[in-house]
Amino acid sequence: MINVQGVRKTRGQGAQRYSLEIGELHLAAGAQVALVGPSGCGKSTLLDLLALVLAPDAAERFSLELDGAAQDIAGLWRARQLDRLAALRSRHLGYVLQAGGLLGFLDVRGNIRLPRQLLGLADDGGVERLAAALDVSDQLDKRPADLSLGQRQRVSCARALVHAPTLLLADEPTAALDPLNAERVMQLLLRQAEAHRVTCVIATHDETLARNAGLRVLRMQCRRDADGGVTTTLEQAA
Repeated sequence: MINVQGVRKTRGQGAQRYSLEIGELHLAAGAQVALVGPSGCGKSTLLDLLALVLAPDAAERFSLELDGAAQDIAGLWRARQLDRLAALRSRHLGYVLQAGGLLGFLDVRGNIRLPRQLLGLADDGGVERLAAALDVSDQLDKRPADLSLGQRQRVSCARALVHAPTLLLADEPTAALDPLNAERVMQLLLRQAEAHRVTCVIATHDETLARNAGLRVLRMQCRRDADGGVTTTLEQAA
């Protein structure tokens, strides 16, 4: 489903330089993995590359299996086919942001159904089904400001899944939660993703939580280079 080889992204120069180098990353459809590493190690950068919102500086191979065929993402970036990238992103990707990213002027129902509305998809009852599965059915008429942190994260998870994406990305979806609620949100998210055979890549600093949730762990390692900059690489599964 995900085939990445020789991908590099660099920001800044000299002592302010940060480089992400991905030698290989190959994930089958339905895989569930965790990107594990300390804050600032590049987990969000890798998620943004996979989310098609950040262009790689170099890529020997970067493809995603979407629409039943391998999409040459590196080629689309090189050709500046931004409309095509946006179309793939909106239809096939779900993204759970670290802070939730809910819109304060919409109620919970409106936040969850927004991806389907933007795609012009008919109401298939998915909003109510996901709200029930993620235990926020009784919050549908409330605004995000009236929810607890755990409820907001579950609503964000529902919104990311409602349009039946092929790939789900989640950036520290439980970072602001206590351990009990973090485990609960993670399990609810993964259960729904597994039920719909959605490939999951979840960034977290909590390796214990990832392992307890049954996620395959990919560890990100940082090194300080001679110019004072930092390079991050991705270890294979542990």
